[in-house]
Amino acid sequence: MNQHRLHRTIESLTEKKFRTDDQLLNHVLASIIQNDEIPIRGGRIWKLDASAGTYRLVHQYGDVEPIKKNFGLRIANYPMFLQLARKQTIVANETDKYLRQRGIKLYSATGIGEKVPWKGHSLYPYVIGFNAEYMKQDEAYSLNIIGKVLTAALKNKRIEVKAAALEKDLDKAREIQRSILPEHEMRFHSYEMYGVSLPERIVGGDFFDYLQASGDKDRLGVVIGDAASKGLSAAAQALYVSGALRMAVEYQTKMDTFIGRINQLVNRTFTTEHFLSMVYLELMANDKGLIFYVNAGHSNPILLRDKTDEIELLPATGQILGPFPNEKYKTDFTFMKKGDIILLYTDGITDAANEKSEMYGEQRLIHVLKENRFRTPKEICQLILEDVQVHNKLVDYSDDKTVVVVKRVK
Repeated sequence: MNQHRLHRTIESLTEKKFRTDDQLLNHVLASIIQNDEIPIRGGRIWKLDASAGTYRLVHQYGDVEPIKKNFGLRIANYPMFLQLARKQTIVANETDKYLRQRGIKLYSATGIGEKVPWKGHSLYPYVIGFNAEYMKQDEAYSLNIIGKVLTAALKNKRIEVKAAALEKDLDKAREIQRSILPEHEMRFHSYEMYGVSLPERIVGGDFFDYLQASGDKDRLGVVIGDAASKGLSAAAQALYVSGALRMAVEYQTKMDTFIGRINQLVNRTFTTEHFLSMVYLELMANDKGLIFYVNAGHSNPILLRDKTDEIELLPATGQILGPFPNEKYKTDFTFMKKGDIILLYTDGITDAANEKSEMYGEQRLIHVLKENRFRTPKEICQLILEDVQVHNKLVDYSDDKTVVVVKRVK
């Protein structure tokens, strides 16, 4: 059998799912010996027992004299095991007295699996030994191919197991992150709002929330945040800050005070490169449309005046959360009239680039907002995200994207 065909044959034998590595190797050994095109008539599988310093027999098959169960070869007395780490396949005369009595005069041995450390040496976790009356050089090459294919199969199996465990963990992380995001739609007195958060990976560092203290029907907090890191670490930071905000709102502390306390918590809990930007708005249940806000180094929310078509930005009132534990945050305010809209967003929106590296930008975002200001908050959110996706569709890299629209409807 030529080497390429042998490679495909052995590879096909490993495609079946097995519960353990031992079962996979047993199956392959039996299949090799049963294959008339492969000139091997019998073989054995040895497994490393590092604590005992031995290789123990775990399986034998074919035209071989049976060896007693759990028979072991001491590594210290059998230097071939140490030589395998350098050569992977060895053909040698048998030296063990008991094995020679069982009729094994010449053998070939092939190391299988990812090598592990043992007393300053590297050892294969498995060794397959084949009976050999004689061994041509081509057959030694073939055994090397068998060893490499089986090593790859065991590695892939381990990767699949880790991937399955990681997928379960990611599913849990996704569910946890979903739990911190509110229902998209919210109504509060004269206001309607809608929010959407799209993670670039399975989980992300963007979040938004609607926050109301128990028994307080006169105030509603609207928050949007963006953790600077990516993936799971960003999601963990977003979860932490979101939970802290929910607790802080219950104490009905002044906005600048509780944002300052959250900043100190982030500083103590995360490293300086894991900072977070955030905007916290507070809507009031009165006819004046009074809005309080703190902007902690976040993208400036956009306020569109319905009557005049003018744009106002709600600038930063303090620095990002985390690196500056002594930062003092200022609460600012504005008023919303009927038809006015506040658009909150993360920089995954404006920084989304096309194939020419042109960013989506604030001006295009304002244009889409103005063009659709008579629509509902839900429609505005969806249209913005669709436009960003069109702009960004030919580029592999992207960032988390979150949009929240607050509209005064009466």
